Amino acid sequence: MTDIVEKTERYEQLLAEALSEAEVASPADSPLGEAAEDCVEMAASYLDDGRHFREEDDFVNALASFSYGHAWLDAGARIGVLDVPREGHLFTV
Repeated sequence: MTDIVEKTERYEQLLAEALSEAEVASPADSPLGEAAEDCVEMAASYLDDGRHFREEDDFVNALASFSYGHAWLDAGARIGVLDVPREGHLFTV
């Protein structure tokens, strides 16, 4: 059980940090800007969901939520609608 708790905490921190670093790369009123905003909104929603699950001691769903949230940011970065740091541990781009 200790492994999933530690991993969940690590992924929560990773998602929170990545969310704070990601920036919309296109004008907000453009289709790409809207897509970027959707990526950020989904990531933030998954962060909130994961925190709710963690508070309920549901570490499996918390970890899944944090992972899905980060995937939204990674996808946005890979298709170029989000500007993210290219160096470091936050993103795979």
